[in-house]
Amino acid sequence: MATHKPQRSSAEIADIILRKIFLVTLTDTMESDPRVVYLEMTAAEILSEGKELRLSGDLMERVLIDRLSGNFTSAEPPFAYLVGCYRRAYDEGKKIGNMKDKAVRSEMESVVKKAKEMVVMYTRIHLGHPDTFPNWETNKSNVSPLLPLIFSEVSSSVDVFGGGGSSGGVSCPPGFLEEFFRNADFDSLDPILKQLYEDLRGSVLKVSALGNFQQPLRALLLLVRFPIGAKSLVNHQWWIPKGAYLNGRVIEMTSILGPFFHVSALPDHPIFKSQPDVGQQCFSEASTRRPADLLSSFTTIKTVMNNLYDGLSEVLLCLLKNAETRESVLEYLGEVINKNASRAHIQVDPISCASSGMFVNLSAVMLRLCEPFLDANLTKKDKIDSKYVFYSTRLDLRSLTALHASSEEVAEWLDKENQGKTDEPKQQNDGENRLLHSLQATSSSNNFGGPLAFNNKPMSSCSGKAKYTFICECFFMTARVLNLGLLKAFTDFKHLVQDISRCEDTLSTMKAMQEQAPSRQLELDIDRLEKEMESFSQEKLCYEAQILRDSELLQCALSFYRLMVVWLVGLVGGFKMPLPSTCPKEFACMPEHFVEDAMELLIFASRIPRALDGVLLDDFMNFIIMFMASPNYIRNPYLRAKMVEVLNCWMPRRSGSSGTATLFEGHQLSLEYLIRNLLKLYVDIEFTGSHTQFYDKFNIRHNIAELLEYLWQVPSHRNAWRQIAKEEEKGVYLNFLNFLINDSIYLLDESLNKILELKGLEAEMSNTLEWEGRPAQERQERTRLFHSQENIIRIDMKLANEDVSMLAFTSEQITAPFLLPEMVERVASMLNYFLLQLVGPQRKSLSLKDPEKYEFRPKHLLKQIVKIYVHLAHGDKENIFPAAITRDGRSYNEQLFSAAADVLRKIGEDGRIIQEFIELGAKAKAAASEAMDTEAALGDIPDEFLDPIQYTLMKDPVILPSSRITVDRPVIQRHLLSDNTDPFNRSHLTADMLIPNFELKAKIEEFIRSRK
Repeated sequence: MATHKPQRSSAEIADIILRKIFLVTLTDTMESDPRVVYLEMTAAEILSEGKELRLSGDLMERVLIDRLSGNFTSAEPPFAYLVGCYRRAYDEGKKIGNMKDKAVRSEMESVVKKAKEMVVMYTRIHLGHPDTFPNWETNKSNVSPLLPLIFSEVSSSVDVFGGGGSSGGVSCPPGFLEEFFRNADFDSLDPILKQLYEDLRGSVLKVSALGNFQQPLRALLLLVRFPIGAKSLVNHQWWIPKGAYLNGRVIEMTSILGPFFHVSALPDHPIFKSQPDVGQQCFSEASTRRPADLLSSFTTIKTVMNNLYDGLSEVLLCLLKNAETRESVLEYLGEVINKNASRAHIQVDPISCASSGMFVNLSAVMLRLCEPFLDANLTKKDKIDSKYVFYSTRLDLRSLTALHASSEEVAEWLDKENQGKTDEPKQQNDGENRLLHSLQATSSSNNFGGPLAFNNKPMSSCSGKAKYTFICECFFMTARVLNLGLLKAFTDFKHLVQDISRCEDTLSTMKAMQEQAPSRQLELDIDRLEKEMESFSQEKLCYEAQILRDSELLQCALSFYRLMVVWLVGLVGGFKMPLPSTCPKEFACMPEHFVEDAMELLIFASRIPRALDGVLLDDFMNFIIMFMASPNYIRNPYLRAKMVEVLNCWMPRRSGSSGTATLFEGHQLSLEYLIRNLLKLYVDIEFTGSHTQFYDKFNIRHNIAELLEYLWQVPSHRNAWRQIAKEEEKGVYLNFLNFLINDSIYLLDESLNKILELKGLEAEMSNTLEWEGRPAQERQERTRLFHSQENIIRIDMKLANEDVSMLAFTSEQITAPFLLPEMVERVASMLNYFLLQLVGPQRKSLSLKDPEKYEFRPKHLLKQIVKIYVHLAHGDKENIFPAAITRDGRSYNEQLFSAAADVLRKIGEDGRIIQEFIELGAKAKAAASEAMDTEAALGDIPDEFLDPIQYTLMKDPVILPSSRITVDRPVIQRHLLSDNTDPFNRSHLTADMLIPNFELKAKIEEFIRSRK
C-alpha cells in the first residue's frame, strides 16, 4: 500500500517561500546557490527566544535588516539584492495561484504581499540613505540605480531613431516601480526622485534629434504620471533655476526640462552643439545625394521630432492636470518666455538666449496644448480675456509694441480704468479650487489619460490678483512662444537662404575674377566660401526637415492664427465694414506681433506646396481687407503692406491652387473693398516714417501693382475700380495716379541712366590690353560695381514696366482723372519724356547686347507709351490733351511722333493705333502753333499775373492761407498731391483751404481780352 506524502503546514510553506524570496537560511546547510546567506547570529537570537528556526511574516523585517546589515562575501549588494527579492516574490506569487487550498493560498498571498511591501520600503530607505547598509558594490556610479530599471520599463516602445538606448541588460520586476512610487511618503521619496530627474536631465544634455532622447523622455513621463513624481519635479531647485545671472540659455541648459526642449535638428552655437551632428550625418554634400536618400532623412527627422513633441506635451499635460503642479508649469513657461524676450531682436545673442531648437520645440508643444480650443467653429474664443494684456503678471505684454496705442496711451487708459473701479467681489483664496477651475480632463487620444477640458471661470490667486482661465493663459503664452520660436525660425531660414544666394553670387564673381586675374588669395577665398556654402546648405536642409516638411505643425499654427484674427476682429465688433471711426482701446493695445506673425506664417506657408490645403482662409481674407488700409487701427504701414504680400501669394497663378481664386472672385468683402483699400495703401505707403521709406515704397507698390493687374482682369473688380475712379476722381484715385506717375518717371529715368553707366563699364572691360594693365584690386572693384549695376537695372526696369503697364490698361477705360487740370500736363510731360528716350537721338546709346537680361524691352515699352497717348486722346472730349503735350518745353518735339510711328510700323503695331497716334501728333502741332500766336499776342505779361512756381499765366488764382501768396490753382493742387504743405513756409495745407482770388482773376481775364 502506497504511503502519502506528509502535508506541509502553512508555517512550513511560508518558511520555504520566504527563504526563496530573501535568499537566506537560519540553518547551516550546504546551499548550492552561492547567493544564499546563512544568518548565524539571527538564528542564535531566535533560538535564545525559544522560537523555531523558521521564517515567518513576523520575522521577515528582522531577517531582511540582518541580511542587509551583514557583510557577506559573494552576496549581492543591497540594491540588486532588494530588486531580486521583489522579482522572486513576484515569481512566488504566480506559483501560489496554483494552490488548491484556498485558505493556504490566501495566507501565502498575504505573506508574499507583505514581503513585497517590505522590500519596497527598504529599497526606499537604501536609496534615500545609502549609508544605512554596507554597500560593497565595486562599480559605484553617480547615477541612481533605479534609472536602468525605469529605462527597461519604457524601452519596449522605443525602437526608432531618437531612442534605442540600453538599460544595461537590467529588467524591472513587474509592478516594482508602480509600488515604489505609488503610495509613499513625499519626504522619503523626494531626494530619490530629485536624483532621478538630475540623471535624466544629464542623459539628454547636448543630445541631438538623432541621439537617444526617447528613453529618458519616456522615463520622465513615467515619473510625472505619479502624483508624488510630479510634485517632486516642480519642487526641484532646477525646475526654475534661480540666480543673479539667470537668462534664457541658463534655463535651457540647467533646468530639468530645458535639455529635453534643446533636443533638435536645428543648428545651434558651437558651444552648445549637440551630437550626433544632424547636418553632417544627414545632409553633407547634399547636392551629390540621391533624392530618395534626402527624402529618407527628412522623414526620419520629422518622425523623431514629432515623437519629442508628443512626449513633451504629454509631460506638460500630466503636470497641468495635477492641481498641485499646474501653477508651477505656468510659472516655468512664463519664465522661459520672459527670459528669452530678446529672441525677438534682429540680432540674437546665442549665449544669453535659448536656442531656436528649444523654441521651435516649445512652439510645437504649446500648439498641442491649444488643440482642444482650436475647433473649426472656435467655440471657446470668448474665454480669451483681452485684459490679460493689461493686468497679467505672468507675461510682460505691456512693454511690447502695440497695434496702435503708444505706451503713454496704454498707461493713461490703465489709470482711468483703475480709478473708475468700484470694490470688486472678494477673491477666493483657496488655491486648490482656483487651479481646478483652469484645467480639467476632457477628450483626446493621449495615452496617459483623458484629454483636457477647459473652464470659463476666472481663477483667483492667494495674492488676491485677478487670474485667468487656462485657455486665456495658454492662448497668450502660445502667441509669445510662436513669436520667439516658430516665426523667428522662419526669419532665420529666410536669412539663411539670402546668405546662400549672396554666397553664390560672390562665388560666381570670384571665379570670374580668378579667370581674368588669377591669384593665390582669390583661390583661398573661393575655397573658404565653398566650405561656408556647404555649412549653410546643411543648416538650410535641417530647417527644411524639422519645419518646412512638417505639414501638421504648419497647419496647427495656421489654426491658432485663425483663432487669433477672429478673436481680434471680435474686439472691434466682428467682421463688418466700414470699421468704427474710433479704434477700441482693447484692439489698439494688442501686441503688434500678433498680427505680424499671422501674416508671416501665411506668407511662409503659401510658398510651401500644398501647405494651405484644407486651411480655412476666409477669416484671414476678411481680416486683411478690413485692416490693410486702416492706419487708425494698425499704425505700422509695413505691417499693412505685409497683408498685401499675403494676398500676392494667394493670386491663383502664384499659389498654384484654383481654390484661392474664390477668395478674390467670390468673396463679398473682397468685391466691395479690396480695390479701394489697395489704392489707399498705395498712397499711404509714400510716407512710412522710416529712413528707408523712399526705397521701401517701390517693393511694397510692386506687390500692390501685381495684385491690381490680376484684379483688373476680374470683371467684378474692374467695375469696382471704375466706380472708385469716378467717385474718388479728386480724392484717393487722383493721389494714386500721381504717385504712379512719379514712380514711373523716377524708375525709368534711373534705369536708363544706369544703362549708360553699365555700357561705360562694359567698354572698359572689353579693352583687354588696357583692362589687364590695371591693378588687380581696381579690376575687382570695377567688376563688383558692374554686377551691382546689373542688379539695379534689372529691378528698376521690372518695376518701371509694371507701372507703365498699369497706366496703359487703366487709361483704356478710365481717362477722366488723367485729364484733370492739375494732372494733364504732368501726364503729358511724362509721356513726352519716355518718347524722347525711346525714339529720340539718344536711343542708340541705350542698345544692350542682351536687353532681356535686364528686363529692358524698348519695343514693348514704346507700344505701351503710345497706347496711353491714344487712350487719353479718346477720352479727351474738351480737346485739352494736345495743348498739354506741347506745353512741355523739356521733351516735346513734333518730330518724335513721326519717328515713333516709323518704329511702330517696323515692329508690327496695329495700324489703327499708329494712325490715331499720328493724328494726335498733328493736333499737338496745331496746338503748339496756336499757343505761339497767343503768346505773341499777349506780349509782356505783368509779374502779378504769373504763377510764382511755374511762371505761367494764371487762369484760376488762389491765395495760400498761411503765406498769403497767390498761385494758380492747378499748380498748387498738383503740388498738394505729393506734399500737404505750403511750398513757401511748409505750414499745413489742403485743397479745401485755398482762397479764390476773384479780384486778380478778373484782372487777368480783362488783360487777355484787351490783347486779343
